[in-house]
Amino acid sequence: MLSDNVAMQSPAEVREHDVRLPSGIRLHYIEQGPASGPAILLLHGYTDSSGSWGLVMPLLPPEMRVVALDQRGHGFSDRPEGAYTVDDFATDALEAMDALQIASATVVGHSMGSFVARRVAERAPDRVSHLVLLGSAPTADNAAVREVLHAVNALKDPVDPAFVREFQLSTAAKPVPPDFMAARIVNSQNMPAHVWKSALGSLVGYRPSAAITCPTLVIGGDADSVFSKEEQAALAREIPGAVLDLEPGIGHALNWEDPDRFVASLLRFLGAKS
Repeated sequence: MLSDNVAMQSPAEVREHDVRLPSGIRLHYIEQGPASGPAILLLHGYTDSSGSWGLVMPLLPPEMRVVALDQRGHGFSDRPEGAYTVDDFATDALEAMDALQIASATVVGHSMGSFVARRVAERAPDRVSHLVLLGSAPTADNAAVREVLHAVNALKDPVDPAFVREFQLSTAAKPVPPDFMAARIVNSQNMPAHVWKSALGSLVGYRPSAAITCPTLVIGGDADSVFSKEEQAALAREIPGAVLDLEPGIGHALNWEDPDRFVASLLRFLGAKS
């Protein structure tokens, strides 16, 4: 059974596995394409999972090897009591690449995953051929995110379904397919309150610490309610040579709101054909 049914839309065979990391953490992931193909590593956003890429994966060329992780605490991966810093997530991503024999990859991160992707590129520049930062900013420490953190710190298990629904719906400026959004809400609702708190608290406190040297695409929407268009533009300015693509009328999740537009921009950046 696939992690959620949206993954079944892909014309390529979608496979579902677990991988055990040297730390002992078990990560769940889905993948498609041949092991010999150019690799793309997809890192989802806060409270999401590999299913967050379910509208994107069917649109990617079948010759690419596409791997989407459930990051620790999320989806079907292990949920340890602590250790939800950006560096913890980045270590997991690098160890997963080792275990899956991915020497280098295009690393794509959405929202929280964008900070993880950037940290992977900082720590192991030889492992990241291209970097794609979707719905991102120089830091996550802004008024909108701090307001969410204040509410999150009051959460208890089981997490309030109404809070989860409002949280997810508030990120999109355009309608998202109802079944897909319902799956995202259920996935987030299943995440324990301690992960909600630890992951977001660590993210707000995180500060990037090294230069990015690989080709970078900063992509998002000009109607993003989490990271403004000004913040996204500032991120592109601080990374030498970064390409900025702000899509009109799109909110925080271009990969949900207009996956065709996202994939077209990604493939242009990679010089690939759709």
